[in-house]
Amino acid sequence: MKRFDENTTEKVKELLGSEVKNIVIIPHVNPDGDAIGSSLGLNDVLRNAGFTSVVIVPNDFPTYLNCLGGEETTLIYEQCTWLCHQLINQADILFFLDFNDVKRLGKLETYLKECNKPIVLIDHHPDPQIKADYMFSDTDVSSTAELVYDFIESLEMLDHLVKNGANALLTGIIADTGSFNHNASRPNMYRIVGDLINRGADKEKINESLYNNFSEKRMRLLGYCLSEKMEIYQQYKTALIWLSAEELKRFDFHPGDTEGFVNYPLSVKGIVFTAFFIEKYDHIKISFRSKGSFSTNEFSGAHFNGGGHRNASGGEIKLPMQEALLLFRSLLPKYSELLEKD
Repeated sequence: MKRFDENTTEKVKELLGSEVKNIVIIPHVNPDGDAIGSSLGLNDVLRNAGFTSVVIVPNDFPTYLNCLGGEETTLIYEQCTWLCHQLINQADILFFLDFNDVKRLGKLETYLKECNKPIVLIDHHPDPQIKADYMFSDTDVSSTAELVYDFIESLEMLDHLVKNGANALLTGIIADTGSFNHNASRPNMYRIVGDLINRGADKEKINESLYNNFSEKRMRLLGYCLSEKMEIYQQYKTALIWLSAEELKRFDFHPGDTEGFVNYPLSVKGIVFTAFFIEKYDHIKISFRSKGSFSTNEFSGAHFNGGGHRNASGGEIKLPMQEALLLFRSLLPKYSELLEKD
């Protein structure tokens, strides 16, 4: 569903053309390729257009995304909180990218609740809960990176989109479509991809960085998950993988090491719904994926304080691991008819 119009675009264009100079761009906590790619892409365009722009990420992101650069204009909130507060206070406008609820800001949420700045939201998740002054929300697009391109184009700022920004936006699109394997049927997306490549984006290098740039320990962890921790519930067309904090420590876990693990069980014949539970220090972090019509977004929102897209969402719960797993398993019979449809 599309939730912005030409009137909103004109208002933002007027705003940026007035007294706005300092801009802060903020993606969600535990940022993925789309969150980082869309943020760095927009940041590069705004800086090329003469704005003082910076990206503030709530917490650290996977090392494989370092290929996008942006070190000089990206700050990690948990590592330099005081400086981030200063930059937010000096900002004329804030851009929120790739999330639909302030709960996805991590430790930044508390500080931003007291911040009275104009907010531009650019996001492709359903049911936005953020009270943004200017909203660019479209659930039909492949990624927030694609929506950022549309935003830049609507503001007639494509002249400022050069190689670095193009690489970042294409990274976001490739990451959120699994290298064009899902949610990638809209012709306009391929028009955008073609233009990003024309502007210098390197598709092969991006794919190499996203999918062929992992550590040996990450590969061993994947093997362990599939051979020792994958549970299959054929009667419910469901698969489950879970990892304890002790297991993560054993494999020297780093942010991003389990990226994509939740997708692997979907290649098992008959499986349409998968869940991946990871034990954190004070909660269980969960990823959900599905094929077909089963809504992981509704399932996650109803039981695990989460949300996202129909076929890809996340959640969390403050329970011991075994209790969280028991809850998940107990829910499957209630969803058997919906799962059976696919």
